[in-house]
Amino acid sequence: MIIKDTNPKKIFILFSFISMLLSIGCKSKTTQTKEISVSDTTKPNIIFLMTDDQRWDNMGCYGKPEFNTPNIDKLAEQGVIFDKAFYAVAICMPSRVTMMTGRYNSNHKVGFVAPDDYTLSQVDFSKSYPAILKNAGYRTGFIGKVGFTVTEEAVRPSTPKEHYYKNQMGGVFDFFAGSETYDRKDFVIWPEDDEALLDIYKEGRQNSGRTKRTGEAMMRFLDTQPANQPFCLSVSFYAVKHDNNKDVYMPHFEQFKDHDFSVPGNWVEGDNPVLPDVVKENARGVYLHRQRSSTPELYQKLVRRFATQGYSVDEQVGFLVEKLKAKGLLENTIIIYTSDNGRFQGSHGLFDKCLLYDESVKAPLIAYDGRMPEAKRKRRENALVSSVDMASTIVSMAGLQPPKSMQGRDISGVLYQTQDMSEWRDTVFMEDLFLAAMFSKRYSEEVDDINKNLIDTNKSYRSRGVRTDRWKYIVYYEHTPRIEELYDTNNDPMEQHNLVNSLEHLDILKKLRKQTEDMYQKMIQ
Repeated sequence: MIIKDTNPKKIFILFSFISMLLSIGCKSKTTQTKEISVSDTTKPNIIFLMTDDQRWDNMGCYGKPEFNTPNIDKLAEQGVIFDKAFYAVAICMPSRVTMMTGRYNSNHKVGFVAPDDYTLSQVDFSKSYPAILKNAGYRTGFIGKVGFTVTEEAVRPSTPKEHYYKNQMGGVFDFFAGSETYDRKDFVIWPEDDEALLDIYKEGRQNSGRTKRTGEAMMRFLDTQPANQPFCLSVSFYAVKHDNNKDVYMPHFEQFKDHDFSVPGNWVEGDNPVLPDVVKENARGVYLHRQRSSTPELYQKLVRRFATQGYSVDEQVGFLVEKLKAKGLLENTIIIYTSDNGRFQGSHGLFDKCLLYDESVKAPLIAYDGRMPEAKRKRRENALVSSVDMASTIVSMAGLQPPKSMQGRDISGVLYQTQDMSEWRDTVFMEDLFLAAMFSKRYSEEVDDINKNLIDTNKSYRSRGVRTDRWKYIVYYEHTPRIEELYDTNNDPMEQHNLVNSLEHLDILKKLRKQTEDMYQKMIQ
């Protein structure tokens, strides 16, 4: 700018006016940025809720109101529902480690069967989201099913017969009420002098149940939360896995006991002849389907019990939200709801999980942030999201930098609509490293020889693949020759028509085949 008038008074007035305009512009820009990024000087509280084996569509907000999940649906209504979230691995132990550390199964190598059957080392656990938030001043808590073992060094097998949680995790969690698989076996509590917490889990307690106990422990954590300190609480419900009476809160069963649930279009009565032979002959889901879901009567019996457990979880979610409201915490709290993996429930003629069809690998994912403006809530999101993203996202939401070890992406930009979607991923990677024949031999000294023999005799159905917005590709990579599957999920959402031999789809097959291998090689580095 050139100023020709040399009158000092005029120059002063002119510069004052320019400064005022710049000041207004800066304030306006700052206000706009704050609203978009949902940033604040106050650290948000973060609650990560995870169920066990809850199929993505077994709740109202995902299109099945017959499951009666009003509190989860209301949370979803007030937040964001992710419609294209997928598990990087769909079986409990490795899936939980993936979400806590932000690393793929083939990278962290924590799983049920050799050669990827290591425990999680304390060094690697120190790079998990709870450890990072703990070091940043958060009060941390864990309630429920841990599902994996932390040891000083990574060792095999990953399922030792003894668990010492206080030695392994004591420095990370301020509040803990959990165990490996059940809240009646190897259960550990701290603080050990919390009488109310001890009373929740006292042996022989009547009119209780594992989901009610988990919910009451959640309430206890909040009741003992100090003022002026942010918290990160991880809650891992034991439900909805298993269906024994001792695992089901039977008063909640009354509403479902005579209800005939809708049956998915890809449910198969008896055996499914179109599954790949290596799956039909070796996968655990095939014979479990015969036992549990292969007839209409068996299907209805089990789904009624899964619905009951889902309702019990839903009740606790309602109690949680009301408690946060009562304590004035909800407006500064983020709640993330998901599961550790899906379950077939007879779809494809399978029970169990692991395999890479959507009933197993598609995830329910709901994110609620009490700080978000109304205009950004109450929507569904189609961005491709992976379970490996959970750790990076939680760390970022706390205003921290995720470590380089975390391989997932921070999805908070997608959640808050600040992400340039042209730069978002177009593919997610998934894998299945579980073999039923290996699981029964996990304590054998010859596990590596047994594994090699299964591969050499073409009995391995380990697989990996990718999912794009439209396509699903699966390869059983240890089989000779390799077996592949390709599905157009837009036109075939139930994955009934394998297009791998279609000349019309050869180009997309080649592209996804290469993409799968490239993503795998990058992930294991």
